Amino acid sequence: MLDLPGIIEGAAQGKGRGREVIAVARSADLIMMVLDGSRESNNQHRDILSKELEIMGIRLNRTAPGIYYKKKATGGIKFNATCALTQLGDVPQETVTRILSGYRIHNAEILFREDCGVDDVIDVIEGNRKYVRCLYVYNKIDTLSLEEVDALARLPDSVVISIYMDLNIEYLLQKMWQYMGLIRVYTKRKGQAPDLSDPIVLTAQRHGLTVESACKTISKEFLPIFNFAYVWGRSTKFNPQRVGMSHKLVDEDVIQIVLKTLVQQKQSKDYAARVAAANAAILKERKRLRKIK
Repeated sequence: MLDLPGIIEGAAQGKGRGREVIAVARSADLIMMVLDGSRESNNQHRDILSKELEIMGIRLNRTAPGIYYKKKATGGIKFNATCALTQLGDVPQETVTRILSGYRIHNAEILFREDCGVDDVIDVIEGNRKYVRCLYVYNKIDTLSLEEVDALARLPDSVVISIYMDLNIEYLLQKMWQYMGLIRVYTKRKGQAPDLSDPIVLTAQRHGLTVESACKTISKEFLPIFNFAYVWGRSTKFNPQRVGMSHKLVDEDVIQIVLKTLVQQKQSKDYAARVAAANAAILKERKRLRKIK
């Protein structure tokens, strides 16, 4: 979690070193804008800050458009769509061709999987847009009337709180957990009870929520010798269920990873290569220790 300096109007043009601050936000899983609820009706800081992030290529609470685009050396413009396009004028193909010509692109393949607009096409061509979840947090609601608090709370992607009176803080934490797509997965050893004190935290935005992601979080060495896993929880049809690496986990699942036996490992095609790599790593470490001595 990073507490960034506040940005001002004109930050996207470099005012107040805003470009450096906004650049940090591009790598975030969640942007949380903390606004003064008592002054928001006059200041409109929500719209101003959202516009600055939009100018810098950060798309808040949006997903990447369903457009396949590939630039080619020859062949002209190949245009296809699997749905009706209502936002690109009467002749969508001509509109897209004009946009590509503006970027001096005359050979490309583009496929629309959903109804998109001109801005979406430009975002795909630019290829440097970042899609981030954003939560607007309105503080100081203890100074507002119930009607004003209700109006702020009904805004999309918004949470109302009061730090001074410790109001709605738990709900804010729940929303942060939900927006970042985090889940807790508990591990279990064979013949033992699950360890509920130290869960594995997985995120949908970065590494995914599969059994494979859980193995990577514990140790990458599990991947080549993974056999199967037993899972207890809401993601299974019965408990325990034997699953593979692609099984998708949900919050508070319990997982027991079963690795390949030595006999099974020797039968693997890459066993010899893995043994050679392990021996090379041991030899390299010994040489390093000799140089230190």
